[in-house]
Amino acid sequence: MTSTSHITPTAGVRPEQAPLGSPVPNVPHAISVSLPTFRDNVDYEEAAPRVVNAMVSGYPRFFVNLKVKELISICEKKYGKPTENCFLWPSRRVAERCRHFVERYYVPTISTDDSTPTPHTGATPAAGGVRIVEFTIQSPSSELKPGGLKHVKVFATFFPKEAFSIAKQFWQHAGDIVTSRQATFCLRWLSLNKAEEEQQEAATAAVLAASSKGAIRMPRGNRHYSSASAAAKPASTSSSSGSPTLPSGDLTDGVASNQLQGEKKDVDEEDRPVEEEADGIDSRDYEVYVEERYGRNLDLSFAPKAKVALRRRIATQVAHHAGSDWTGTGDYVTEEDVYLYPTGMSAIYNAHRIALTLFPTRKSICFGFPYTDTLKVLQKFGPGCYFYGHGEDSDIDTLEKEVLEKTAGEGVAEEDKILAVFCEFPSNPLLKSSNLVRLGQLADKYGFMIIVDETLGNFVNVRILEYADVVVSSLSKIFSGDSNVMGGSLVLNPQRQFYRGLKDAMSREYEDLMWVEDAIFMERNSRTFQTRIARIDENTEALCDFLRAHPKVKEVYYPKYVTTANYLTHKVEGAGFGGLFSIIFKSADAAIPFFDALPFYKGPSLGTNFTLACPYTILAHYYELDWAAQFGIDRNLVRVAVGLEDRDVLFQGFQDALDAIPN
Repeated sequence: MTSTSHITPTAGVRPEQAPLGSPVPNVPHAISVSLPTFRDNVDYEEAAPRVVNAMVSGYPRFFVNLKVKELISICEKKYGKPTENCFLWPSRRVAERCRHFVERYYVPTISTDDSTPTPHTGATPAAGGVRIVEFTIQSPSSELKPGGLKHVKVFATFFPKEAFSIAKQFWQHAGDIVTSRQATFCLRWLSLNKAEEEQQEAATAAVLAASSKGAIRMPRGNRHYSSASAAAKPASTSSSSGSPTLPSGDLTDGVASNQLQGEKKDVDEEDRPVEEEADGIDSRDYEVYVEERYGRNLDLSFAPKAKVALRRRIATQVAHHAGSDWTGTGDYVTEEDVYLYPTGMSAIYNAHRIALTLFPTRKSICFGFPYTDTLKVLQKFGPGCYFYGHGEDSDIDTLEKEVLEKTAGEGVAEEDKILAVFCEFPSNPLLKSSNLVRLGQLADKYGFMIIVDETLGNFVNVRILEYADVVVSSLSKIFSGDSNVMGGSLVLNPQRQFYRGLKDAMSREYEDLMWVEDAIFMERNSRTFQTRIARIDENTEALCDFLRAHPKVKEVYYPKYVTTANYLTHKVEGAGFGGLFSIIFKSADAAIPFFDALPFYKGPSLGTNFTLACPYTILAHYYELDWAAQFGIDRNLVRVAVGLEDRDVLFQGFQDALDAIPN
């Protein structure tokens, strides 16, 4: 067994409709959630109790995983005040950035209701008492081994309860989160430590009782005794994610301090992953079994090798597509130019943050209608941005005249210059492809960076890096495919003018925050990404051709039909147009019956090995529908990520959904 691709629905078979709020897919660390009807999605946005109370999963930056919530609750009970909440982060630097964000945007109010505070936009940080606690969890004695983890640290940013919505924005936008696997790992260690402590206390009491009767002398070295006993004791009852249930009471094995130790893990490089098959269980239970079995037996010493493998895999794919017209000298890109992040949004946020270390007063340009959080990052972090939401070729001329020409010549103030143009290739959800050749020419002329999110195009289908300073991607999507792990990547172009400055900044600022277990799962999942993408490309193109010809369909947004020339400029020979499309119907009311009848998984996220649909505008822009409509984003748009199902299964499923639309 060399990958976890078998945990996704079997190709050729429609998945059973997952109940509202359940994980998609049915694994403990799933990164999507079932919202099977159009009404469910609307009620989710309106926080209707019937939906909120049913949710046991969700996209991790929007829905804080239940295991993460459990670890947060422990920290709040142990170190917090009654008036405080906290979020957990994988490093002190991230916790500090959260603190700065809350201090910038949170304004204390007199009101005692639950209304959201007005964001603070002034230059002076708001008052409010935001603080950081370092929470160190020591390894249980039963799990200590040479070269293994000795402890795990998480960092809590505590803030007034009234500021929760502001801190949640940082969690969502920045993406430098504690993942569900890391939280589960911490909870398991806390549970084992508690059990060992209780066992030690019981053993000590028994020895003291015997000693008082003169029957036995008090032994020394009872820590060794406790360790041996703990190793022999069966594990406590498992929860659905494969981690033992945390005992109640004071968890004295957590240590709070205010100092960052700066210790690096000394990890054994030997690769001894445990992979076992299971017999005699049905397919849905088997999905859970595989995740739990891997989760309990991962050899964490494999993580450094997994991360190197990921970086090499990405670098090799990017370098392979350098293009025959590439005129640069030296290496195109190596693994040393690839950086891993805990989420795709983290890669975008940190690309912007690292660029700002070079030119901290410069604004950026967001070109084209992007994924919602990308625009929020550019607007809320740093000096702001200009937004050209249509992203058409004609907008480039307007951009040059309105903004760029004013940055040319001598005597231009630093704050009037441009930091970078951010764009997606293609964009989400309209699948538009920007004219990177023209933007690159302007970048050279006016001295700014090009930063491209190629998640939807992906490494296999498009070659982007030769036209950009930085390329970011969400590895959580098709690179992984299994929808059970988060991750992101950032690649620097060694041939661009800002490379040396960015490389130096990365040497100072970069932190490897991808949790070790997540790296191992990401490496396993991505071993087949090239063959999976090829099949999904073929499925999607055939399905889009079918839908585009249907009389009930008004428009199919897909790179084959939208800004086609720009996409073809960067399309790899023999590759496809990707696995994502959006659809709108001639009747404004058609989206609801179509979506409700669609016999595939429905929920947030994309790039899955199984077909996954959502009413994108409702989920991403529910409270700004009119604003989104200005840029061609129809409120009834349905976005579809196509999977590995057999083509006849896909066609029949979509035909059934079309038949549900009244004539």
